[in-house]
Amino acid sequence: MSRLNPISEERKREIKNAVIKELKSLIFPTIVLLLIAGVVFFVMTYQKIKVEEEPIQPEAYDGDGKEVVLENDSLKFVLDPATTNFTVTVKSSGKVWSSYAVGGIDDSAAINEEKNKLNSSFILTYGTDAGLDTSYDSYYFSSLNQIFNIVTEGDSVRVDYSLGKVAKEFVIPPVISVERLTELTSTMSVTDSENVKQFYKKYDINNLSKKDAKNKDELIANYPILETQPMYILRDGLKDTAKKSLEKQFEAAGYTYEEYLADKELNMKEASNDNPVFKASVIYKLDGDDLLVEVPMSSLEGKEEYPIYTINILPYFGSGSTSDEGYMLVPEGGGSIINFNNGRTSQSVYYANLYGWDMALEREAVVHNTLASMNVYGISDYKDSFICILEDGSSYASIQADISGKTSSYNYVTAVYSIKPREKYDLGSAANTDMYVYLPELPDESIVKRYSFIDSGSYVDMAKDYRSYLIDKYPGYFTENDDASTPVAVEVVGAVDKVKQIMGIPVSRPLALTTYDEASELITELTDGGIDNLSVKYTGWCNGGVRQKYLKHIHTIGALGSKRDLKDLSALAANLGVDLYLDGITEYEFESNIFHGFFSYRDAAKFLSRKRAELYEYSAVTYSAREGLDSYFLLHGDTIIKMAENLVEETKDYNTGVSFQDIGHDLSSDFYRKDYTSRDEAMNMQVDLLKRVKDSGQKIMINDGNAYALPYADMITNMDLRGSEYTIIDYCVPFYQIAVHGYVDYTGFPINTCGNEEEAVLYAAEYGAGLSFSLMKESPFTLQKTLYTEYYASDYSAWSDELFAIYQRYDSELGHTFNQTIEDHRIITDDVSVTTYEDGTKVYVNYGFGEYSDGGVKVPARDYLVVR
Repeated sequence: MSRLNPISEERKREIKNAVIKELKSLIFPTIVLLLIAGVVFFVMTYQKIKVEEEPIQPEAYDGDGKEVVLENDSLKFVLDPATTNFTVTVKSSGKVWSSYAVGGIDDSAAINEEKNKLNSSFILTYGTDAGLDTSYDSYYFSSLNQIFNIVTEGDSVRVDYSLGKVAKEFVIPPVISVERLTELTSTMSVTDSENVKQFYKKYDINNLSKKDAKNKDELIANYPILETQPMYILRDGLKDTAKKSLEKQFEAAGYTYEEYLADKELNMKEASNDNPVFKASVIYKLDGDDLLVEVPMSSLEGKEEYPIYTINILPYFGSGSTSDEGYMLVPEGGGSIINFNNGRTSQSVYYANLYGWDMALEREAVVHNTLASMNVYGISDYKDSFICILEDGSSYASIQADISGKTSSYNYVTAVYSIKPREKYDLGSAANTDMYVYLPELPDESIVKRYSFIDSGSYVDMAKDYRSYLIDKYPGYFTENDDASTPVAVEVVGAVDKVKQIMGIPVSRPLALTTYDEASELITELTDGGIDNLSVKYTGWCNGGVRQKYLKHIHTIGALGSKRDLKDLSALAANLGVDLYLDGITEYEFESNIFHGFFSYRDAAKFLSRKRAELYEYSAVTYSAREGLDSYFLLHGDTIIKMAENLVEETKDYNTGVSFQDIGHDLSSDFYRKDYTSRDEAMNMQVDLLKRVKDSGQKIMINDGNAYALPYADMITNMDLRGSEYTIIDYCVPFYQIAVHGYVDYTGFPINTCGNEEEAVLYAAEYGAGLSFSLMKESPFTLQKTLYTEYYASDYSAWSDELFAIYQRYDSELGHTFNQTIEDHRIITDDVSVTTYEDGTKVYVNYGFGEYSDGGVKVPARDYLVVR
């Protein structure tokens, strides 16, 4: 038998140390694995835990059925408690406006769903994560079942809606003890007692029929109280008429609502309603000559899996049927008219996003960008009219209008509020269907609409009413100007970026189009030519040029000159009485990196999907993003204001005004999880900035002129006077311009680069606009092999003669009108209009290709005529 050699002590120590070393090496991976397992277990467990949401209890109207009335010296508001619809009577004219489509419930041209909407004062649309939308209107989903309440609070009325497929609630016991039912029926007549008992079935768990014994477990599950005592249970399938009769009999017998609530708790059969139920409150208040309508977002309730996507408040207020005459005013361009029953039923519904698209919402394609700068719409029956001004929450609104003959016999215009925006989420190959993500929570804000009533059917008087509103709302800001001549806005293009070969390497470098010294020469020539009310916007003057880099640090461009040269330009402009504005981009980042102070993960806004808000230009051919071109980023909400403040401080150093290329025109949310900025909050941040700059005495120039920014601007350029002229529109009117002319200077697009200088001058003449030009000193040939083709027509040397010719005629005939209000405007023919000013000056504009003649007035083709 062999004998094993004994292991030496040294060898034992070596083995022990090796084992210990191996065990030590496993400690860290083991800890990591345990942590991972713990996290996985927590996540899986957490996901399985569904937080039980409190069921939404339907409202119940317990009023006396009498009309609810609000009244002051100007208006009388009467609400029908059966439907929650109302009328407003204007005492000065006797005109009665209805909150719903009168007669719509019997409209033979509408399907039942549309009839219900026509008879509603409130419509809520909810979505799903698959992007499917369902609308609940206040008539069918609330009023018919009386699941609302009406509360009078001082000088206001609040309607608390429950909206959903909810059975009407009757105060009758679903489950009741034998003793209590016997007690209650003993007070009734023999007939009533027998009538009540026939609607109930007595159950004794120890004495069940053969049929009921088979369902014993189900009975106990539905009515656990049966394990301890016999009970009477209400039979299924009772009609509302029978329930109403029972309710009266139980009430007379002394059955209370508190008992009803206790008896409801005994009924476990009442399965939770899978149909979504929502709550919303609408508050009505008279404010002088106006009706105020408010929906606090805190009043909007619903289950998390059914996010409230949009709400529509008073969708058919003032609507007209096929038998009515009238028109709708929509905020397209300066204002557009859609006549009732115009027969254009093959055209799409009118739709425009108020203040344009929210750039924090990602898009796969863009066919057409809609934009409405005015927060107002209206309806006229040619004798009386109203305008609806969107106040709080206006940034969430889109304006929609349609004519009769499509879904119904009614013409309407309304504002639809997207209160929980959504975005398609890319799941890649993980799912076969699209998934949508919604804003998780509503901001603590309100939606407020103001209805102002006018004893006239004229859009001119409607515009004057809007002017009065602006004067009252913005005292000290929206004030009359003292212009003695035509305001002229000139964009001077400083530098653009162009790729150059440096040692064989393509590098983007600034290309000078108008240096600081050349800008001085250009301004001198313009003022020497007689332009004495001149505003100059200097674009591309810093941070690389027109496609400006991030404004954390602001640097002049060496190719344009020195800082001293820029200060000399500013001093020259001031000496010549020219308002010089240095232009800047504050909401976006172009071609910037960490060396410019920009870090996208920190400074860029977030989409709803939580991705960085990286944006692209879109193809006019395929409508999709042009990913071959450089992308750019929308900035974080607070960062936008910081960049704007940097620009303001820099322009103050040069003693110039400040021109915002985007603030007052672009308005976007920021869905950054840790610091969410709602669109309305972003709007208020812009307003606060503009107000602070205005209060400091510095002049402000903006583009287009969104309504919230307009009172603080000294000059508005690139105002879209006509809009898109959709086919459903009958004609365009200068509603916005009638409201603001004589208070704020504005121009349309630059005459020489807009594509049709002849029409641009005619538009300016009809709409009372100043003149606008885009100029540069460099030859347009230098722009070859760049992306700046829009400046090809900006060559000053090629345009100077025509510029002065246009200005000299325009100013000599119209220069005296710019400190006056527009008092009238008429469409004479499809091609001819006339605008009238305070002093009686009339401006006839003929867009036609033939002369217009009427009495002593003769307007040449494609021209304007001023009669003083």
